[in-house]
Amino acid sequence: MTVKQRTLAREFSLSGKGLHTGVLVNMTFKPAPENHGFKFKRVDLEGQPVLDADASLVIDTSRGTVIGKDDIRLSTIEHALAALTGMDLDNVLIEVDNQEVPILDGSSKLFVEAIEKAGVVEQEAERKYLEITRKMVYKDPETGSEIIALPDSEYNLNVMIAFNSSVLNNQFAVLENLEAFKTEIASCRTFVFVRELEFLLQNNLVKGGDLDNAIVIMDKEISQDELDRLADLFNHEHVEVKKEQGILNNLELQFENECARHKLLDVVGDLSLAGRRIKGRIIATKPGHKANTEFAKLLKKEIRKQDACSVIPCYDPAQKPLMCINEIRSFLPHRFPFLLVDKVIEIKDNYIVGVKNVTVNEPFFQGHFPEEPVMPGVLLIEAMAQCGGLYVLQDKEDKYSTYFIRIDNVKFRRKVVPGDTLIFRMELISPIRRGIANMKGLCYVGDTVVAEGDFMAQIVKA
Repeated sequence: MTVKQRTLAREFSLSGKGLHTGVLVNMTFKPAPENHGFKFKRVDLEGQPVLDADASLVIDTSRGTVIGKDDIRLSTIEHALAALTGMDLDNVLIEVDNQEVPILDGSSKLFVEAIEKAGVVEQEAERKYLEITRKMVYKDPETGSEIIALPDSEYNLNVMIAFNSSVLNNQFAVLENLEAFKTEIASCRTFVFVRELEFLLQNNLVKGGDLDNAIVIMDKEISQDELDRLADLFNHEHVEVKKEQGILNNLELQFENECARHKLLDVVGDLSLAGRRIKGRIIATKPGHKANTEFAKLLKKEIRKQDACSVIPCYDPAQKPLMCINEIRSFLPHRFPFLLVDKVIEIKDNYIVGVKNVTVNEPFFQGHFPEEPVMPGVLLIEAMAQCGGLYVLQDKEDKYSTYFIRIDNVKFRRKVVPGDTLIFRMELISPIRRGIANMKGLCYVGDTVVAEGDFMAQIVKA
């Protein structure tokens, strides 16, 4: 079923303190056009630079996910991104007037409520997915983090956390579909161990933190006087430990496994940096922002590979060709040893696909090179040009020939050796005018591009 892209029905704004800077931050979420994606605009800086929500821009993950380019940076973006993904959006522009997204209540709840109030509208363009077709794994031996992606028809997540703590040891959370994000995940707050609080304060961090936007866990004995002192540092009323749970009495847990659910929320937000909605099951063990964003980078590579494969010709040797060698000879003047296309397997309105089987009996291997046979790059270009010539000439009633007048942007990606089957894809990149044809050529072995180039040829009546 075709799914359309979605954006906000109208803009909305939120304000709050940055977790680490403590500065008041204002954010405005705006509708964006098709294929825009999620982008952040720093409206407080000259020129109002824009940062894409892109894994390749991640510059720090020590206390949240930070993206940056040149001297521009933006911190703690994961909760907002999780809300946008969890509410099934594709295109949103987020304007922010400081270097950090506000922490709000430590979850995605307020973002989700604002999105729900603003509304979501469907756009015309079809949504593109990253479909997981094989097992993908990322491991961080230092932290023990592991993230696995498996094929699935929907986007769902299993998250397991484990800490060396008597209070928070192992927890497990599941999201079977994004429709449950709003009720099952969005309100789950971040958490911190009480032993970490003073360290964070001493290192000039969590200036905007307070005991109302995080679950504070105490898993070792600490005096009430020390707790009171920490509460004073946060300008918070004094709190006590809930003995049965090992958390401070600053708030009530919404779910028994709220900490694991919050980690799942972080995974959703961080993996959105891959830039495309996922169809697959994500299994994350001991996830963190570093592991999440590194896995998002792997997903981006998979997206690039799948996009490239979408134009890779599918070759079935058993399929009857559209042109056999005898038909090719009727269009091209080339003969042994310079006829370099064996058959044509596909012709469409703007491209053609041809095949050449490379054997050790090719005459050029006698000199190039006898002990290490490699097909000359210039012959790969010649073979692609012949395939392009077949596209141009196949509908001509009279006798015509094609001649090179220009070749640009030629690249050789990998050597071609005996046993390789070459697949040529020649695409017309502009209409033929005044007998001039411009084509983009790609030469594949399997799903790997071995050569490419841009061709200009003149069509001349013989």
